[in-house]
Amino acid sequence: MTNSVAAELTDLELPVERGCPFTPPAAYERLREQAPISRIRMTSGGEAWWVSRHEEARAVLADPRFSSDRRHDGYPLFNLDAATLQQLRTQPPVLIGMDGAEHSAARRPAISEFTVKRLAGLRPRIQAIVDHFIDDLLATDRRPVDLVQALSLPVPSLVICELLGVPYADHDFFQSRTSMMVSRTSQEDRWRAFADVRAYVDGLVTRKESEPGDDLLSRQIARQRQTGALDHTGLVSLAFLLLTAGHETTANMISLGVVGLLSHPEQLALIKADPGRTPMAVEELLRYFTIADTITARVATEDVEIGGVSMKAGDGVVVSALSADWDPAAFENPAELDVERGDRHHLAFGYGPHQCLGQNLARMELQIVFDTLFRRIPTLRLAAPAEDLPYKDDAVVYGVHELPVTW
Repeated sequence: MTNSVAAELTDLELPVERGCPFTPPAAYERLREQAPISRIRMTSGGEAWWVSRHEEARAVLADPRFSSDRRHDGYPLFNLDAATLQQLRTQPPVLIGMDGAEHSAARRPAISEFTVKRLAGLRPRIQAIVDHFIDDLLATDRRPVDLVQALSLPVPSLVICELLGVPYADHDFFQSRTSMMVSRTSQEDRWRAFADVRAYVDGLVTRKESEPGDDLLSRQIARQRQTGALDHTGLVSLAFLLLTAGHETTANMISLGVVGLLSHPEQLALIKADPGRTPMAVEELLRYFTIADTITARVATEDVEIGGVSMKAGDGVVVSALSADWDPAAFENPAELDVERGDRHHLAFGYGPHQCLGQNLARMELQIVFDTLFRRIPTLRLAAPAEDLPYKDDAVVYGVHELPVTW
């Protein structure tokens, strides 16, 4: 069965900018209500299916008939011209661009690094890192302070550097390149940034192969040598993904979480009174902002029906995680920031076989930062109205460029 409304090409080009920092674009709600699976035009040109309801979003993300491989014809890549797309297709796939057995084989060895038990051993070090940067924050005489540069960005950057064995002295290099990669600026600049980071992690893995240390990459190399399944290219792809995704998303969530909590003082008061609520608050902030809205794109590898809509092999599909996470059928009163909601079935970390590998690490970092920041600086407040902050409407990962705070 084909939905007649969904079969009509919408007059919108998606995705669109959020406009209001605390709510999805109005077009998302309209599509979710009137045509939850819609044929849309993309801002980069071309067409794709737009999936905006929670139930159908999870169905797509869990279905092996939808591929994550960016090299497939029809995969909905935003802001890429033909030349850049061809360059991308010459590169070995990263973990998020693999399917089936290839994906499972690449992901399985790294899973043990991100178990709750192993990460619990990192908690004291992460706490020390957070305390260090807050010490520096409290020692400054300047007001206001940009929390992005003082805390949000350096905390996850240092954590991922220590986890992977990356020299922290190189953080300016990979932070600037990663920021460029997720922007919606020049294709040439984004491709150059991609190539720079790829070359950097290739050299890093090469050094680890000859001079191993006590870090994730060195342990992966040792495991490969034990099994005789040496895979330098696979390790480079893993390191690339963890280095870039391991700090950019968490940094943006720290900043937006602070904005959200300071803008809802009654909610902030709840976690100040009882830090036991912070894990629930983290889940709610992840749902509320859903910063990686359209990264959960796929392409159909065979004819398939989702939500009563027939899709053809080769059709691109864009799952709007933000729209799905504001679906009232899945979350009661979704526009309300409720730190006691506690729902973990949001799509902020994706869903299905590609659900974020480092989600437990991200949760831990966010919990430690929020608890420590508001305990040590209880009078923290925004130094500019939340609606006037420079939000990252120009990036595929939502966030804020600067966050001036004072106390």
